[in-house]
Amino acid sequence: MKVSPKNTALVITDPQNDFLSPKGVAWNLVKDSVAKNHTIENIDLLFKTAKENNFKVFVSPHYYYPYDLKWVFGGAMEHSMHELKMYQRKGPLSLEGFKGSGADFLDRYKPYIEDGQTVITSPHKIYGPEANDLVLQLRKQRITRVILAGMSGNLCVESHMRELIEQGFEVSVVHDATAAAKINNLDGDMAAKINFRMIASASWSTNETIDKMKSSQK
Repeated sequence: MKVSPKNTALVITDPQNDFLSPKGVAWNLVKDSVAKNHTIENIDLLFKTAKENNFKVFVSPHYYYPYDLKWVFGGAMEHSMHELKMYQRKGPLSLEGFKGSGADFLDRYKPYIEDGQTVITSPHKIYGPEANDLVLQLRKQRITRVILAGMSGNLCVESHMRELIEQGFEVSVVHDATAAAKINNLDGDMAAKINFRMIASASWSTNETIDKMKSSQK
């Protein structure tokens, strides 16, 4: 997979406090793989490199509103996210209590995300982008290739990877710019990395990705 600012975008899922801040409600589930992968620093490097090399950047966030908590069925991790009260917002038209909350973006990423150029999509609701406008936004910019990273590896990142591939995009996942939970001897980070290699067009490290983005300018 070759990258070019003309047709390749950086897509980051869930760069939010609930996963990436020690104050986040899911931090204890992912902190080991975040530390091992240097996830926080690597996502920062991807944002920085994309901006410096004229790659379009898209963020697919995860928000839950009060009525979402009234869903009458769901999967195991779906129930866990609701029980932990992850990504909570007062409503789609309200930013009351948003700043600094678990649903807010990590402070170190805000200069990149809030620069007026980054496309922040409507929220995905479970894991993948089927229920938000990411695919529409990518197609409207004539993007055909995606560099994918963010949180969490075996849930939202993997689900975005699968759907984008099904939608006809080439996808490379940055395997050390993500992380996942380790629960009851289940290693979500390892599971994700296996599937990245088996399904995506490429699975690159952050350093490899940076080199490819910089080389695209030559």
